[in-house]
Amino acid sequence: MSYMALKHAHMMFALISIVLFMLRAWIAVPSPARIKSKVLKVLPHIIDTLLLILGVWLAVMMKYNPMGNSPWLAAKIIGLVLYIIVGTIAIKRGKTARQRLIATLAAIVIFAYIYGAAVTKSPLSWLYL
Repeated sequence: MSYMALKHAHMMFALISIVLFMLRAWIAVPSPARIKSKVLKVLPHIIDTLLLILGVWLAVMMKYNPMGNSPWLAAKIIGLVLYIIVGTIAIKRGKTARQRLIATLAAIVIFAYIYGAAVTKSPLSWLYL
């Protein structure tokens, strides 16, 4: 598969991932038990797995090293871990609707940071511009 095809597939799955997250958060903020759809429980994991596989494939193809020549990639990985932690608070682990709402907004900001790090190829993300 070509670099451009991989990159565009990775970007497409990133977009689908954040849209599904926002949909699930919109449903879950009032009450996590409201997410009853099997599709909304399983599909995000499939999309996120494909997103991660394509990201690793791109990094290997381009010889990006998060501990060496690509500090922006290390920033994306750290951001991803934070996004997952905060996202689980937003969707199911938050004890109150307020906590879930704050976690949802924080997860969206973290996603925007990750996207900015990818676009600018800088750990400063959007501050680099």
